[in-house]
Amino acid sequence: MSSEQPNNPLHGIKLQQIVENLVEYYGWEQLSLHVDINCFKNDPSVKSSLKFLRKHQWARDQVEELWIDVFADS
Repeated sequence: MSSEQPNNPLHGIKLQQIVENLVEYYGWEQLSLHVDINCFKNDPSVKSSLKFLRKHQWARDQVEELWIDVFADS
């Protein structure tokens, strides 16, 4: 199945895993500096972040791009 999207570094990675990886790597405060959205600033949680990111593609794109920059090249 991985041959379906061989050049997509996000293939098979769930949004929850992306958020959890970034929070573990940066922490909420630093993450909010990289991606300027309120769900990372005000009483942040994985659950509230996922809800927001699933509704707003522009924010999800920023989070996914940051994850690729940090983790996909490793």
